Amino acid sequence: MTLQAAQNQPATPAGAPADSSKALYGGKSTRRITVHDIAAATERGEKWPMLTAYDAMTASVFDEAGIPVMLVGDSMGNCHLGYETTVPVTMDEIAILSAAVVRGTKRALIVGDLPFGAYQEGPVQALRNATRLVKESGVGAVKLEGGERSLPQTELLVSAGIPVMSHLGLTPQSVNTMGYRVQGRSDEAAHRLIRDAKAAQDAGAFAVVLELVPAEVAAEITRSLHIPTIGIGAGPDTDAQVLVYTDMVGLTGGKVPRFTKQYANMRKVLGDAAKEFADEVVGGTFPQPEHTFH
Repeated sequence: MTLQAAQNQPATPAGAPADSSKALYGGKSTRRITVHDIAAATERGEKWPMLTAYDAMTASVFDEAGIPVMLVGDSMGNCHLGYETTVPVTMDEIAILSAAVVRGTKRALIVGDLPFGAYQEGPVQALRNATRLVKESGVGAVKLEGGERSLPQTELLVSAGIPVMSHLGLTPQSVNTMGYRVQGRSDEAAHRLIRDAKAAQDAGAFAVVLELVPAEVAAEITRSLHIPTIGIGAGPDTDAQVLVYTDMVGLTGGKVPRFTKQYANMRKVLGDAAKEFADEVVGGTFPQPEHTFH
């Protein structure tokens, strides 16, 4: 290629692969994404998005939008099931909703959360519950919280052929001991997070979620690993970003986390639609003849 021809070539956006057909987001492949595709994206230096999902219909919308990875998170406890924390979420609930999300999607990699109490007893318990999510729900990977304390579980799951996503920083299942606050601000805590991330990688995890971690620490962890980091309240330098979808679309009422950006106001949209429907029913203008059978 001549210099003039090269100068006339369109620029490749930062974070996008040279061959955009292979991209996780915006790529042309319609087959189900796997952890091997995630690894390839990391090698290309590609950034990618992840959202939570808890039902087939919402998941189908995100799938059609090209979201490559969806997490059936235990965040369902707060934003879907009405619990105050994630702690009460059960394996039955995770399994049912994970299966719904899998059924609603064709391309996205679906990751199922192992809820509190589903893996803390040890590797055998973790394998039993992770196997259930893979066999019954059809997920392509599972997520579990903790660094060094969860390494035996991670190692056994990976050796059994179940891909594992690790979760470090603020781990909501430990809310009763750590509360909701930024993790890794002191030098000691930062070094501990870095050790945990490297240990998770060495145990075979294919990705690490970093939640509520100082941006500088998340950036250092990202530089230290060859597997992707997924940030949520962890700054711009992670390989991927995840948001709880009800925060992202503005369904969550009241105060939302600082790291969340609201891309729509679906709470208002749904509320306005409900009020308009109710007003028409009360006023006798719904149903109209076109909505009626004879």
